[in-house]
Order: sequence, then structure tokens, then C-alpha cells
Amino acid sequence: MINTVSVMLIFLYLPPSNSGMQHLVPNTALIGILTVFSVVLASGRIIDAITDPIIAWISDRLQTRWGRRIPLMLLAVIPAAICSILLFYPPELMESTDNLKWLFFVQSGFYIFLTAYIVPYNALLPDLAPSKEQKLNISMYLSLSYVFGLIIASQIPIVANRLSEYSGMVSRNDYRLALLIMNIVAVFLMLLPIIVVNENKYCRSGPSRINPWKSLKTVLSDRLFCLFIIADASFFVTIAIISSGILYYVRVLLDLPEITGSLFLGGMILLSLFFYPAVVRIARVKGKKILLLISFAVFSIAFVWISFMGKLPFSSIFQLALLAVCAAFPAAVLGILPYAIIAEAAERSSLKTGENIEGMFFAVRTFADKFGQTLGITGFAILMVFGKDPGNDMGIRLSAWLGFSVCFIAFVLFLFWDE
Repeated sequence: MINTVSVMLIFLYLPPSNSGMQHLVPNTALIGILTVFSVVLASGRIIDAITDPIIAWISDRLQTRWGRRIPLMLLAVIPAAICSILLFYPPELMESTDNLKWLFFVQSGFYIFLTAYIVPYNALLPDLAPSKEQKLNISMYLSLSYVFGLIIASQIPIVANRLSEYSGMVSRNDYRLALLIMNIVAVFLMLLPIIVVNENKYCRSGPSRINPWKSLKTVLSDRLFCLFIIADASFFVTIAIISSGILYYVRVLLDLPEITGSLFLGGMILLSLFFYPAVVRIARVKGKKILLLISFAVFSIAFVWISFMGKLPFSSIFQLALLAVCAAFPAAVLGILPYAIIAEAAERSSLKTGENIEGMFFAVRTFADKFGQTLGITGFAILMVFGKDPGNDMGIRLSAWLGFSVCFIAFVLFLFWDE
């Protein structure tokens, strides 16, 4: 559900000139390079991010016969799906400020409801995986589930293309119908853990009794955890840039059809699966830090490659395939390890303080993730001012250098992280 929005939102609201679709929002500058569209994209997520600690505190304190986490997850699924669909049904099918207002309110609702699912869902991890070994294993499976979710979401252009066979050309309505199908799949998958996991049977920790500000202060007092979270947020900046930019990379830089972007994301993720066993083994023997450092270094190289795509003396398909190979290993490492690191930090805090505030730890991570995604998607939207069309693609290439800069900063930060 999260990736359907990441992959399609900018593309459908501000499509390139060779897509055959109209702009739905003005892309005018507000202050310097800051556009109205980018401000709306950022503000909806920032409002949601403020609610993260509150939702985490409610989840940590909740005490029902069904548990602390499952009831909130159940309440959140359908509203999140409805908002996800409504995002792509603005009031006007032309460039309009009313569409900006619609985007702001519906996007805020979407991320708030999604938080009400994600925070308690992630907070189940320390209870479901008591040992360090189990935490690493379940982190791998969590990453796999995210990977398959991204693969499914990245197929939207292919589904839309199939639907367009009846009309002859891919239209906005084909993309909307594809998004509707994806959200039905998402709701089914999100209901599975609610149905299957018996929280009273598998989770032993009781509700926390401290107030939300003390809970948040306890989490933020862990200096190494905060250092990790800042670097982890950088990963989500890069993922947001790639997710937002992939359709522009293939359509504008490489002059390939949109469905090639789906094949790229699917291929990159499938390649990353081959690294999963090695990542888990190396993390057990050599630790997590060395893997994280290598990943950000390789990701930096991948973004440099993107900045030159379309100008290299290789075929467009080869350029895209090499990018997939380069990004696969970092995607595996940065998909697996953070879950285990955060679960260990939450457990360490619980042993030290006697308070079970797993939800708050994952809320801080969720906040950082959303902040990172917001920076990535907003940064990409801002850079579109400098060019997003064939022959005028400077903004797209600059987005790659933004991704490189963020990866480099994350690499430097992890040098100071004491595993």
C-alpha cells in the first residue's frame, strides 16, 4: 500500500510531457526552487509524523482482551485503503489548486491511518522474537515481505498497460483501476497477521504506564539509537528518490516504456533476494556495521550511475540492468538489519527501565522513515523545476546527485556508530 503511493503519486499528478496525460497540480515556484506541490507533499507527511509518538503511546498502554497491538491494526486497515484510493481521484482532471487541497487532506489521512497499522505491527517484533538469533531471522522475513510488497506495487504500469489493451493507449483511468486492484490485494495481505497472530498467546509483555513524553524522552536518550535512526532515515530518502524517479529515469533519460520501470524494480528486488542468506550469515559472524557501511558506499555509486544514464555509450537496457545489479546488495542489507537493531534497542531499554515501550522505539523509527521519505519525494518534486522532460532533464539528473549526497552522509554517520 505504501509503495503504490510512492511509485505513482508524483507521476500521476505531474506526468512528463511524453506521457499523454495532463498535469493535475501547478508546478510553480513558491520561494526560490520550493514549489507549491512539494510543500503540500511534505506538509501532509509532517502532520502525520507528529502523530506517530501519540499512536505509539496509545499502543504501548492499550489493554484489551485481544492485546495491545492487534486492535489498532484492525481499525486502521480499511480507512488507510480508502485514503490510498482517493489520493488518485482529485476533484479536477486538470491543473487546479483544488487538487492541491485534496492532496493535502487525503494524504494526511492516509499516512495517519497507515501509522496506526505500522507502529503496533512493528512493535510485535520484540515479543515474537525473544532471542537475538530470532530477531535477525524475523527481520529477514519482514524485509522479504516488504520486498514482495514493492515488487507487487511496481507492477502498476504493467497492469495498467494490460488494461489499456481494450482502449489502445494507457490512460489515467487505467492507472486508477490498477491502483484499485493493488489496494484490494494490500487489504487482504494486511488482514492476515490480524487474523493469524494470537497476541495473548505469543506476547508476554504488559502495557506501559508512563506518559508519552517520558516514553519519548527515554527513547531519545539512547544516543547510539538516535545516530542509527538518522542514518537509517537516509536509506528511506534514497528509496523515495528511486521510487519517485524510476518512471522518469526509464521514460525520459533512457526513452524506454513505463513498464520497463516495473521490470527494473522487480529485477532489482529479485536480485537482492540472492544476497539475503549471505547478509544474515555475515551479520552473525562479522556484525552489522561493516555491512551497513558497504551498502551506503555501493548505493552512492548507483546514484552516480543514474546521473549519467542516457549519455553513456551502452544500450538503454544495459544501463538499467547494471543499475539493478548495483542496487541489489544494499537493498538486501538495508532491508534486513534495521528491524533487528531496533528490536534489540527496545529490549535493552526494557531491561534497563522495566517499561515496555517497544511501540515508541518503532514510532521514532517510523517518524524517521517518513521524514526520510518526505525529504526524498519532496526533494525530487522540487528538482523537477529544473527539467523533467526529454531534452530538458536537468532536474531528474540532479535528483541522482541528491541521492548520492544523502548516501555519503549516511556512510560518514555509520563510522561513528558503535555496534
